[in-house]
Amino acid sequence: MLAVELRGVHFTYAGGSAPALKGIDLEIEEGEFVVVTGPSGCGKSTLCRLLNGLIPHFYEGDLRGEVRVFGMSTREVPTHELARYVGMVFQDPENQLFLSSVEREIAFGLENLGLPPEEIREKVEEMLDFMNLREIRDKAPFELSGGQQQKVAIASVLAMEPKMLVLDEPTANLDPYSSKELLELVARLNEEKGMTVVLVEHRLDLVLRHATRLVVMDEGTILLDGAPREVVLDPRAKIVGVPKVVEVYEGLERKGIKLNKVPLTPSELARAVESAVVARGRARDRG
Repeated sequence: MLAVELRGVHFTYAGGSAPALKGIDLEIEEGEFVVVTGPSGCGKSTLCRLLNGLIPHFYEGDLRGEVRVFGMSTREVPTHELARYVGMVFQDPENQLFLSSVEREIAFGLENLGLPPEEIREKVEEMLDFMNLREIRDKAPFELSGGQQQKVAIASVLAMEPKMLVLDEPTANLDPYSSKELLELVARLNEEKGMTVVLVEHRLDLVLRHATRLVVMDEGTILLDGAPREVVLDPRAKIVGVPKVVEVYEGLERKGIKLNKVPLTPSELARAVESAVVARGRARDRG
């Protein structure tokens, strides 16, 4: 089943002079980990808002085309129902956190669903363990670090057991260590729970190792869409800046040093270079 199906989608915000999205066609299968990137203002956040129904239910404008998530039209299904299928995490977690403790934040969505108190308690305890938040369960969100706040925001969304997680630049305000920890957590959700992930991110060196697809947007359109190791070699991907290891790979290629695959991490690059050196040595010995 398709998690996302967009057909000929155009959207212009109310009062806007130019469309934010222009003829978007996109399909995402259940269980995929899709990274969306592109220059500022290219339509990435608008795309995210389509997937959980914020457009058209909260953001006014001219929406044309078809938007479906898990077979449901986002025009016809209210956002509170879509929230059971699509969990949204924003760039700034403070926009999502407003209660007096971590525990209450996680329970809030479940209470709105009208679940029995005992079931709510069980789900809260499960999220506290899964997200490693038990030690800060009684703390207020404003007391937490940026990385902890993002983990709480994700936990409050996951407690509702959505089938897809949409994250709009969740590492934008985090330090490198917190960013790495958060992205590894999202990858774990994808790998262990089979959760579909749509992640908007510009630091590709941190996230491409986990992705099954890379979508590059520009000026409201999808410029590139495919396997990360293929997309990063397309000259058009340079508008977002490819990982440094890919630049090294391309430099070695220009010098006639062929590696067995495009590396996405420093460790992959090191192994590929080692294999190339060993292969050259064997070739010389045979010669």
